[in-house]
Amino acid sequence: MKQKFRNYKAFALVTGAASGMGRIYARRLAAEGYNLVLVDINSGKLEETASVVRREVASSGHSCSDSFRILTVVQDLSLPEAADAVFSRTEEEGCEVEVLVNNAGIMYCQGIAETSERMLRIITMVHMNTPLMLCRKYVPLMKERGCGYVLNISSLAAWMIWPGIGMYGITKRFVRDYSRELRIECQKTGVSVTNAYFGAVDTPLIPLRDNLRALARGLTVMISPEKAVDRALKATFRRRRGTMPGLLNKLFWPFVVIMPDWLLGIVYRKAKPYLMKV
Repeated sequence: MKQKFRNYKAFALVTGAASGMGRIYARRLAAEGYNLVLVDINSGKLEETASVVRREVASSGHSCSDSFRILTVVQDLSLPEAADAVFSRTEEEGCEVEVLVNNAGIMYCQGIAETSERMLRIITMVHMNTPLMLCRKYVPLMKERGCGYVLNISSLAAWMIWPGIGMYGITKRFVRDYSRELRIECQKTGVSVTNAYFGAVDTPLIPLRDNLRALARGLTVMISPEKAVDRALKATFRRRRGTMPGLLNKLFWPFVVIMPDWLLGIVYRKAKPYLMKV
């Protein structure tokens, strides 16, 4: 992940920064010398993240740590005006955003026809509309300055029409495809767009017994959130198209693509009684 220390002159914007991987992104980017714009709907947890990062920067010993800044933006990213609101705050505060991490996301397991209309609206806004609009706001300014990094969080599920996570996969496919188009458009501008294609990441969002969790991590089907963040940022600062951590994820991917509908239908019918209601 290492690059030249940025001396707290530019900002990194992280959505979903109140906890989990978003908090880890914030800590890692601050350690690389970036000021932070932290965005989340949870104001209490967002301030907790800011406090954690401020303590770490203050104790880092860097001569320029006194100039470190954090802007916290409490925002519901499922609202149509979310990107406008975030961009307005950063403009008002004079935040020059050099790194955009579209981390915020929602994970659930439920058939599309059984999912509430409210949840369908939320997931499409949080995964698709708001990240796209944030790219539209910040990428032109990055191009003007000749330097910028965009990290979008897609998923192994972008290739999976998999029972129970179909809508999740569909939205992550959109992220995959618009990121590729944006990356092509940004060639020779100093701006790069990277996709992270995570499989399972060991967070509380994935309910597993401890023994199964340990087995999944041992087989690299599931990786720690710290490793996921580090791999994603390493790929970002090396200006790679994408990263898919986990050997078995890479091996599993070709089979996911060719699984027939009739087989997936059987899996869905077997799994349906265990899927959540949202």
